[in-house]
Amino acid sequence: MKNISRTAVILAGAFLASVVSAAEQPEAGKMIKVSPKQDNLIPYWLYLPKEHAKKKDKLPVVVFLHGLGERGNNLDRVLVHGPPKLIARGTHFPFIMIAPQCPNDGRKENRNAKSFWWHPEGPTDKVKNIVEFERKRLGRIDADRIYITGLSMGGFGTYQIVSHHPDYFAAAAPICGHGNRIEDKKALQKAFANLPVWAFHGNRDNVVRLAEQQQTIKLLEEGGATIRFTVYPGVGHDSWTRTYNNPDFYKWLLSHKRAHKKDGSAE
Repeated sequence: MKNISRTAVILAGAFLASVVSAAEQPEAGKMIKVSPKQDNLIPYWLYLPKEHAKKKDKLPVVVFLHGLGERGNNLDRVLVHGPPKLIARGTHFPFIMIAPQCPNDGRKENRNAKSFWWHPEGPTDKVKNIVEFERKRLGRIDADRIYITGLSMGGFGTYQIVSHHPDYFAAAAPICGHGNRIEDKKALQKAFANLPVWAFHGNRDNVVRLAEQQQTIKLLEEGGATIRFTVYPGVGHDSWTRTYNNPDFYKWLLSHKRAHKKDGSAE
């Protein structure tokens, strides 16, 4: 009887483990909250496209970085803008989406707050860690089609993360942000030298001035980058709604693959 009971417990445990494992992954066309316990990760939204169930091919990934107002420990705040908002309202995309939430450990005026601007000593590496975690867990991510975009603070974060992890992304789309606070200008230029970039800004933005992103783009172009830059006339800080509602934006993003050197390694 003891052996039978022990076997039953083992089988029950295995069943529960399989249920938990299955529950961690969203259904195709659905989005779920992921609150990892690992210290090298932060909470995030995960969306799997309908194609996940229909095909076995590798899928592209779009990493979305939110703005200042969405920091904290409530993932629902991340749903107010961008792809997460659209998905929550029923839009379907042909890519996996990862939308992490930046913690809030300080106010805007506190430049030592590691969460502000997706600080490199804060959650910057954790964003990349999430993608790598899901690459191993899902087994469906195309390493040559990982894209990053973000708005406002997330625009700053896009510049920051690309400069911190060069050769990792296939394309980047910073919206109403800039990279002027990144100290290593040479590293910033090198990271963007061969990366497809489509940047956006409103010419009446009083929160992040147009001239600030223009300064970053000028620096990157001096380093060899070719950047597509869209300036919306008469638009203030919200240059993201129009961008993320544009189907051509996603066509452009998904049209790129990470470049490789002749030896086969990523550039």
